[in-house]
Amino acid sequence: MPRSKKGKRSGNSSSKGKNGVRGESGVSDDDLASDVLSHYSSASESASVIEESTGEVVDEQTAQEETEDKLRQCIDNLMDKSAKTRLAALESLRLAFSSRVLYEFLLERRFTISDCLERSLRKGGGEEQAAAATVGALLCVQLGGGVEGEEGFKMLRPILSTILIDSCASLSARQSCARALGMCCYVSASEDAEDLLKSLGNLESVFVGAYPLGDGTLPSVKTGTPALYSAALQAWALLCTLCPASRIDTILNHHLPRLHACLESSEVNFRIAVGETIALLYELGRDIDQEFEYEDCDALCDSLKSLATDGNKHRAKNDRRKQRSIFREVLHYIENEDFTEEKIQFGIEAIYIDGWMRRRIYDAFKEVLESGVRHHLQFNPLLRDIFGLGPPLILDASVKASRISRTERHLFNSAAFKARTKLRNKVRDKRADVM
Repeated sequence: MPRSKKGKRSGNSSSKGKNGVRGESGVSDDDLASDVLSHYSSASESASVIEESTGEVVDEQTAQEETEDKLRQCIDNLMDKSAKTRLAALESLRLAFSSRVLYEFLLERRFTISDCLERSLRKGGGEEQAAAATVGALLCVQLGGGVEGEEGFKMLRPILSTILIDSCASLSARQSCARALGMCCYVSASEDAEDLLKSLGNLESVFVGAYPLGDGTLPSVKTGTPALYSAALQAWALLCTLCPASRIDTILNHHLPRLHACLESSEVNFRIAVGETIALLYELGRDIDQEFEYEDCDALCDSLKSLATDGNKHRAKNDRRKQRSIFREVLHYIENEDFTEEKIQFGIEAIYIDGWMRRRIYDAFKEVLESGVRHHLQFNPLLRDIFGLGPPLILDASVKASRISRTERHLFNSAAFKARTKLRNKVRDKRADVM
């Protein structure tokens, strides 16, 4: 869905956290990472505290300065010769970027950070590459969908793609690069179709390794590979939500039969990723044509029914339960267009996950931001724009006293999301000639 090019955004000040020691002597890498984590935990708790009757006010300016000093040290450590120091710095930045909105701080340092991340991706080991890819995705989420985010993505896309398709690279690094490539492209995609096309192609080149062979059997894969296939497939599905109708038609014809065959995979998490992707493609197909139906729908529904009632004792109990739950939802959607709505509450607001496309978008941000996703839904203009929430709320007594009803919020959120989806399709259709 299109997002307007944004100018400067204000970051959110933190409340006063614990004092940290700056400089390099006497402070270990683990201490620095722990200090940043503790500071952000403290800041997150304090930021929502309303001023007490005693008149005590948290010194936010001091806390902000302490935070920025720690982050500067982490950025400096990205250039250290020690791999351990660089890993600790990446972990600290991951925690910081997922916990708070830091647009103003990062704006003037984005090129330095991107250069450091590119160096870690090119020269680091598998663990460092995986960490750098994750921080790269978070950096794009912080910078948003404007020119700054696009600049960061264009710097990182070539190396993320190179690692992703390198069969000799670490599986964990390739998996992290798949998620980062999908997220960065989704956030930063402009009306130029080239980056979107290349990213779709790179992700597709990975998960097609799970597609059936010429004789119809599924290929045998080594341990760990299904997780990579899942990550690439989910990132690809996220980018499918940006494609014009002409491209979706081609995707449906080519991929649905092959994804149907992949439901026979022995890996439960990959089967689930496949099932959710099938449902998402069905939703995209129905957005284009309400009468859309997969040509082998009866056989597909039989496969889904089998998985929705799977009682195979050889599978772990939790895996069986998770699989049955997901595939019941997929089956109900394909047969009846039913979707089990999910409410995500944050502060005094909420969004409603009422479709497979909306769920994939939310899950993608949750995978990157983890427990910080609710904070970003409250304060990050990018996520608020994507989910139709408008500018961040000012939390005061008058706002709390004038809460709108659950039904009104639901109708507003759904209408806003659908309107943005239609606008996105209109904008993306301009690309049809080159897709």
